[in-house]
Amino acid sequence: MKKIAVLTSGGDSPGMNAAVRAVVRKAIYNDIEVYGIYQGYQGLLDDDIHKLELGSVGDTIQRGGTFLYSARCPQFKEASVRKRGIENLHKHGIEGLVVVGGDGSYRGAQRISEETKDIKTIGIPGTIDNDINGTDFTIGFDTALNTIIESVDKIRDTASSHARTFIVEVMGRDCGDLALWAGLSVGAETILVPEAHTDIKDIAEKIEKGIKRGKKHSIVMVAEGCMTGQECADELMKYINVDARVSVLGHIQRGGSPSGADRVLASRLGGYAVELLMEGETGKGVGIKNNKLTATPFEDIFNKDDHKFNTDIYELAKELSI
Repeated sequence: MKKIAVLTSGGDSPGMNAAVRAVVRKAIYNDIEVYGIYQGYQGLLDDDIHKLELGSVGDTIQRGGTFLYSARCPQFKEASVRKRGIENLHKHGIEGLVVVGGDGSYRGAQRISEETKDIKTIGIPGTIDNDINGTDFTIGFDTALNTIIESVDKIRDTASSHARTFIVEVMGRDCGDLALWAGLSVGAETILVPEAHTDIKDIAEKIEKGIKRGKKHSIVMVAEGCMTGQECADELMKYINVDARVSVLGHIQRGGSPSGADRVLASRLGGYAVELLMEGETGKGVGIKNNKLTATPFEDIFNKDDHKFNTDIYELAKELSI
C-alpha cells in the first residue's frame, strides 16, 4: 500500500486530531503517503483532498475539534453519489481510507469497501457518546465526562448555596454512558438513562427524604436519550414542591483539549488502523476491549449489541446516593 487517506465525519469529539496525527505519522514512518480529506464525506465528493506531511499534524495532539473539519453528508447514502467519491479516491491513487467518526461514518466506510475492491477501509470510533459496538470506549468520551464533572462540581456550589435541586441534561444520544459515569462521579442523587426505567415519583420521594434529613441540595443527572431536563423538571414538580433549576450543558461537552486517556486511546487506535491497512484488512472498525486493541467487521458493529450498559455501575450509583 503506497497511499492512504483519512477523514473525520459526523459530530466532532476531543481526540480526533490525535487520531489523525497517529494515522499520518504511522503511515509516513512506513513510507506511505497520506492524504487528508477535508469536510468529511462532503470533502470526498468535492475532491477536497490534500497531501499531509509530518508538519501537517504538528502541534495538534492537544487540540480539540478536528483540523480536517467535519460535515454531515446525508446524500452519501446514495450509490450514485458514493461513486463520485470513489472516483476521486481513484484519481489520487488512494488505496486505503481511515474514517474517524461514529455509526453513520462507519456505514459510509462500509459501503466504499463493498463497492470497490481496490480501496480498503478502516473505522476509528470518534464520538463522545460512547455508543459504538466493538469497543469499550470511544475517542472523546473521557474528555466529555471530565467536562461534565467539572461543570456539575460548579453547579453543586450554587445548588448548595441556594438549597436547590438541579437537573443536569447531558448528551449521549440513545446511550446513557455519559450520564451514568458522570452521575457516579459527582454523587448525583438520581441518574436517568434510556437503558433503565426510573419512576419520577420515586425520584421526588427520594429528594423529599433527603430534605427531611437535612440535605441542602440535589443533583439529578438526565441523559438526553431518556428525556429533556425540562421534561424531567415538569414531571418532578407534579409530586414535590422544590426550587428546581435545569442546566443543559449542550455542546460544551464536545469541546476542549482531549484528556490524557483520550490522547493515548486515539494514538493507539490511529496507529492500529494503519497496521490493519498494511496487512490488507478492510471493512472493520478498530476498538479497545479489556485494554487490548481489537478489529471488528462493520456488519458485526451494526448488528451485534456487544457494548452493554454497565448495570453494576448503575446499581452502585443508586446504593451510594441514599
